[in-house]
Amino acid sequence: MDIHHDDAAVKGPDGSRLADLGLETLAAEVRRDLARLNHPPAAWTLPAEGPDGRPTLDVLVVGAGMCGQTAAFALLREGVSNIRVVDRAPRGAEGPWGTFARMETLRSPKHLTGPDLGIPSLTFRAWWEAQADEVGWRDLYKIPRLDWLRYLLWVRDTAGIPVENDTALERLWPAGGLVGAALLGPAGPETVHARKVVLACGRDGSGGRRMPAYGADRSGRLFHSSDPIDFARFRGGRVAVLGASASAVDNAAAALEAGVSAVTLFVRRRHFPQVNKSKWASFPGFLRGYAALDDRQRWLITTYMMAEGTPPPHESVLRCTRHPGFAIRFGEGWTGVSEAPDGLVVETARGRYPVDAAVVAAGFEVDLVRRAELAAFRDAILTWGERVSAAEAAAHTEAASFPYLGDGMQLLEREPGACPDLNRLHVFNWGVTLSHGALAGDIPGLGIGATRLAHALVRDLFAADADRYVERMRAHEDNELGPTGFFVPLGER
Repeated sequence: MDIHHDDAAVKGPDGSRLADLGLETLAAEVRRDLARLNHPPAAWTLPAEGPDGRPTLDVLVVGAGMCGQTAAFALLREGVSNIRVVDRAPRGAEGPWGTFARMETLRSPKHLTGPDLGIPSLTFRAWWEAQADEVGWRDLYKIPRLDWLRYLLWVRDTAGIPVENDTALERLWPAGGLVGAALLGPAGPETVHARKVVLACGRDGSGGRRMPAYGADRSGRLFHSSDPIDFARFRGGRVAVLGASASAVDNAAAALEAGVSAVTLFVRRRHFPQVNKSKWASFPGFLRGYAALDDRQRWLITTYMMAEGTPPPHESVLRCTRHPGFAIRFGEGWTGVSEAPDGLVVETARGRYPVDAAVVAAGFEVDLVRRAELAAFRDAILTWGERVSAAEAAAHTEAASFPYLGDGMQLLEREPGACPDLNRLHVFNWGVTLSHGALAGDIPGLGIGATRLAHALVRDLFAADADRYVERMRAHEDNELGPTGFFVPLGER
């Protein structure tokens, strides 16, 4: 498992000290740019106490991967600084980049922006050019996966985004106009209260990984693609992979590159999906306008894209086909996996295949009611399956399980009034897709999504305290005319 832990200095593409100096110069430029933008702005939210008499947070952000840290940065840009950002993983292991992602490069074009929130000196291009100059940028084909991780960590450090690693969210509950949260961190268990909670826990945090019920695996040979897998353990052997996704193909490639002699990819479809429709749907009009469409239009668009599927990147396929031990069996899904004395047997409608290990690359479910930390809210969560006909929900069961979100990506009640604190939970992971488009998870929509989320949170925090702000407005004094002969003291007006 690749995890980057270098907190002292993030190395550049060539790992040289020259690259470090380039990043130090760029970081100074970022600080100047942020200062020119009056960042950080003055904090403006008003203090409040929780039921335990302790100060409440304005926002608790759960998850500090790409989405969580960008959401936190967007809040800081709006003057909302009474926040905490927690992640159960150690530094560098947030999200997939340094853990279970096994591609060589990102599939997104190198020019896309997002984590920078529109600040040129914070873009990936600026980060790369600071180490490899403009020629290095010109010659770069696509972004190497681990360099993207290093870039994200650099953005976090340079922009001053506070992250508490090794801190897990255990559960959430309604708390009379607030949300209670049980955290478990290095100092032990802790209870905090927040006015808002952002759920930015990645694909797994949208529901859970999709793993068919093949029975208990006692051999340590049946994996989900998000598991840590030591493929070298099966050097010279045979591995089966189920799936047609980028993850499936990348796992097959990783196994072959680790010395596995034969890897067979089993694909239920008759062929790979051929067109990535989400590439078409990455222009500003779609990303900004999708949420304004009615339910019928949003359901039609997203279920169509889901049904079409997404082809694996050609780079990933070529990683596999350069190995003579790679094979694909199209139109052949698994019906079962059983244990054998020396490994496993993958079963399909066409035959039985003995292997040393098997990997299920079936992705993740979007089903918030599965999340243990949401147990106190799960019965109240409105889903898309309740907004469409029973026939449509049955025809598109994956889409039907997505949460039906409000305009600020907040969860909505199935029955109005049954759980009034539910709308204090805001989703910022793949679960937003049916309601808002791919604004949390894919790089093209990340900046738009984080900004939309931050603006909604700012609106809600201000509106909730409107009466208190009116009091402060009336009490506000600014003696502009004090230096002139026209100043009238307060008691004489």
